[in-house]
Amino acid sequence: MDKILVHGGHPLSGSIKISGSKNSALPILAATLLTREPCVLRHVPDLSDTNYMLQILTHLGAGVERASGTVSVRAEKVESVAPYDVVRKMRASVCVLGPLLGRCSEATVSLPGGCIIGDRPIDLHLKGFEALGAAIRVENGNVKVFAPNLHGAVINLRGKFGPTVLGTDNVLMAAVLAEGTTVIEGAAAEPEVCDLADFLNKMGAKIEGAGTRRMIIEGVKELHGAEHAIIPDRIEAGTFLVAGAVCGNGITINRVEPKHVSAVTSALTDAGFQLQSTKDTITVSPNGALKPLKLTTEPYPGFPTDMQAQMCALLSTTDGISVVTENIFPQRYMHLAELKRMGARVEIEGATATIQGVEQLLGAPVMASDLRASAALVLAGLKAEGVTEISRVYHIDRGYEHLDEKLGALGAHIERVKAD
Repeated sequence: MDKILVHGGHPLSGSIKISGSKNSALPILAATLLTREPCVLRHVPDLSDTNYMLQILTHLGAGVERASGTVSVRAEKVESVAPYDVVRKMRASVCVLGPLLGRCSEATVSLPGGCIIGDRPIDLHLKGFEALGAAIRVENGNVKVFAPNLHGAVINLRGKFGPTVLGTDNVLMAAVLAEGTTVIEGAAAEPEVCDLADFLNKMGAKIEGAGTRRMIIEGVKELHGAEHAIIPDRIEAGTFLVAGAVCGNGITINRVEPKHVSAVTSALTDAGFQLQSTKDTITVSPNGALKPLKLTTEPYPGFPTDMQAQMCALLSTTDGISVVTENIFPQRYMHLAELKRMGARVEIEGATATIQGVEQLLGAPVMASDLRASAALVLAGLKAEGVTEISRVYHIDRGYEHLDEKLGALGAHIERVKAD
């Protein structure tokens, strides 16, 4: 098992290119199961999560080829069962349920289990399948769905903390082959859902309203193969913008969609940073004295929960008192205990964290608890005095393509070593 050592105090400068979106790539890879014909996907990031999804596709019978960020999938014949040993490593593997149900009229997928950032049930996914006419059984840790004939329906997917992204993806992929018209109310509007809808439409689906809370799907009899380029990863883009804010002399991120990260750039501007954007680049530069912030995570286009930890790292050394409220996953604060080990001053009450900025963080051994917490600890280490030793960095490899190498190219003193 690897760990990452970050030698703090070295300013960042230069430019890097943003990889394809993990949260787009996973459901889009799953969607290739909906057709017998070949699909070609470009800008698929090289991550442990995408590698797991390719293993799942192979297990289900698809032929998979990968070379330099391009993945070709041909699912001429498909099995409808994905057991625990195949799906246990990644919660997003549950998104094969929708395409298997649509393609095979049945699916058996092992439940993905819990998540360190809080309860993330799939009840809304199953509610959507039931509305489409599926019978559902949960037994022995597996969810089994069966529907000889899927039919259109009106489905509301809004949950307790907002729309469900994976649930919207899953129901959307089942509905494209259902008979009649499906209306998804309370749909997730994230760019990754729009990217999936774009790919499905290229395959012959008839989807309207992607990017809004109301999607309309006119079912078709079959889909065909298609080529598609995955959108840039907005969370990776936001993470590098915060890295430039934490300790940059001016860095530029290339291959980014500025609209997708507008909540992050607005927050950085409010904090006192200077940002300049073009069609597909953003540059962040220091701009004098910084100001504390009040942030609340919300569904897109609000401030993303997946950027909350990184902003906490930045605000830990921003003079004054910042207040962060986590409305999506109220338990998502395990990184704050590790930041405290580095000298951060933080108090948590319910879903709200109050951060008193300190002048300097100090390097310390810390442990990553989840994907975005890992990135936050790396960012804190860039600013800290001394060496920050981050364990459990397999979390980073789930969602950041070569994070240490990209930061090193910007001037960070960062190394990956084998743990004792």
